[in-house]
Amino acid sequence: MNARPNAVVIVGAGQAGLQVAASLRDEGYDGEIRLIGDEAALPYQRPPLSKSFLTGGVSAHDLSLEESRWFDEARVERLAGERVSAIDRKRQRVSLMSGRVVSYEHLVLATGSRNRTLPFISQAFDGVLSLRSIHDAQRLKARLELARRVVVIGAGFLGLEVASIAAERGCDVHVVESVDRAMKRAISAEMSAAFAAHHRAAGVRFSFDARVQRISSLDGGAYQVELADGACLEADLVLVAAGVVPNSELAAACGLSVFNGIIVDEKLRTSDPAISAIGDCAAFPYAFDGGDLLRLESVQNAVDQARHVARGLLGQAEPYDQTPVFWSDQGGARLQIAGVARRLDSSVVRGDPESGAFTVFRFRHRQLTGVESCNRPAEHMAARRLLQRRISPSREQAADPSFDLKLLLTLAEPA
Repeated sequence: MNARPNAVVIVGAGQAGLQVAASLRDEGYDGEIRLIGDEAALPYQRPPLSKSFLTGGVSAHDLSLEESRWFDEARVERLAGERVSAIDRKRQRVSLMSGRVVSYEHLVLATGSRNRTLPFISQAFDGVLSLRSIHDAQRLKARLELARRVVVIGAGFLGLEVASIAAERGCDVHVVESVDRAMKRAISAEMSAAFAAHHRAAGVRFSFDARVQRISSLDGGAYQVELADGACLEADLVLVAAGVVPNSELAAACGLSVFNGIIVDEKLRTSDPAISAIGDCAAFPYAFDGGDLLRLESVQNAVDQARHVARGLLGQAEPYDQTPVFWSDQGGARLQIAGVARRLDSSVVRGDPESGAFTVFRFRHRQLTGVESCNRPAEHMAARRLLQRRISPSREQAADPSFDLKLLLTLAEPA
């Protein structure tokens, strides 16, 4: 592949895809750029859909990442409301459902992910919703304004963000989770317990290790959620928030390597060097964990990878090694995470969880692998820098609130 291709096509017009286009122009790329997205709306931010958009803090217009004139000024052709039907790697072109064929010298797959569907749930019911797009958020917002009883299926970030908003509105909220604790895939047992307690204090009820058997429609616009243990929950709004799966079918169909996402190398290239993949759909070698493949659902990761691919296309070919960052606002408690810890990594707690402001440091042997902070933004920022520079405090330093983590950064500076 040429160091500077003459035509870049980006499939996926979310934050990752748009960032590739913007970064290419910012870095001085003067070739053709085409951005293909299946939504008619301008590219928009997704994180606020489960937070400030539902509360009315921001409008749909506020979510737009760029105005329409930006695409003209940046010379980025936006193919909105278009879906790619096939990738022809030999001829280096993509076919669209509309019949149009678009050629590329380099293709970037930023196809994202989609909500996991549950076989026993019919979302043909008006009050059984999921949340992925701005259209979904608009429907959910309208239903929340009328809801009194809300059942959320899934105790991940999104489910708990919506649960906290419903509780603040005075709804009776019940969260059903198939595993034994909240946000288990993402955080430590200590942080999970603190957030569950935080939600319970706001009136949210939980059913852990529980599986939904079926959802039935009742008279008067109500629904009955039946659990495998025989319990029945009534609601006038059910949110299905059972996680996501990567959109990797296009890649698999054209013969690219796929396993829990589109497999890429340390430069975010697929098994075809003329194609990159970034964001939620990409499984990349995690530089901080011996190169094991990792797929992340994080805006920061998507943006960082987009910038990295843009620089790579212009000849800057360093391996991708950014520290992953995540965050979630849940009823006045802000959770911030840096790094990715494994489930068996040990925990060191700094501060009192009952105070609502504390940090959990995760270690594998003596190596810091991740840091989770609740309402401790300064510690989060220090932790990000420590992880990026591969600096680990001792367990004693991590547990001591009087120890200044920034001192470790200062000591690591060259004399």
